[in-house]
Amino acid sequence: MGGWSAIAVASLTELVWRHPLAGIAGRAIALPGAIFSLLCLATGSLWGRPAWGTWWVWDGRLTSMLVLFFVYCGYIALADAANRDGEGGSRLPAIFGLVGAVNIPIIHYSVLWWNSLHQPPSISAGKSEMAPEFLYGLLASTLGFSLIFGAVVLMRMRTILAESQAEARLRRRAMEAIDG
Repeated sequence: MGGWSAIAVASLTELVWRHPLAGIAGRAIALPGAIFSLLCLATGSLWGRPAWGTWWVWDGRLTSMLVLFFVYCGYIALADAANRDGEGGSRLPAIFGLVGAVNIPIIHYSVLWWNSLHQPPSISAGKSEMAPEFLYGLLASTLGFSLIFGAVVLMRMRTILAESQAEARLRRRAMEAIDG
C-alpha cells in the first residue's frame, strides 16, 4: 500500500510539475511493490490455512490486495509500453497511477466495512490491542521492510537512469555513424 501511495505521489508530481524523475520513480517502485504485494498474499494464505482452515477466502482484505497486485502488473505493462514509445509517453502511466490509488483506502478500510474472517484492526489511532512486545516487533519489522523497499527503489532508479543514458549514447553514435 505504501508503494502504490508513492506511485500516486510520483504520478501527481509528473502530471502537475512534469518533473523528469517522477516517471522514473514510478517505474522503479512498481516492480518491488508488485513483489511485496505478492509476498503479502502468499504469506497471508500460509497464515490463513491453519487459522481459517482454507488457503483462500474471498474476503474483502484479501480480494482488494489481489486487485492491488493486478493493478501493479497493469502499471508495469503500461509503463513498459509507454517507455518503448519514447518521449511524452509517461502521461498515461501517471494517470493510471492516480486512478489506481482509489484501491488504497479500500484495502485499509476493508476490515471495518465488511464483516469477515479477518480480525478487527489491532492498531488504531492512539491505541493498540497488541501486547507491547508484539507491537515493538511489528514496528521494527515495518521500519526494516520500508528501508529495504526504499533501498531497492533507489537502486532501480539508478539502473533505469543508467539504461536511458546508455541508450542515448548508442543513438548518438548510430547517428554519427550514419552522418559520418
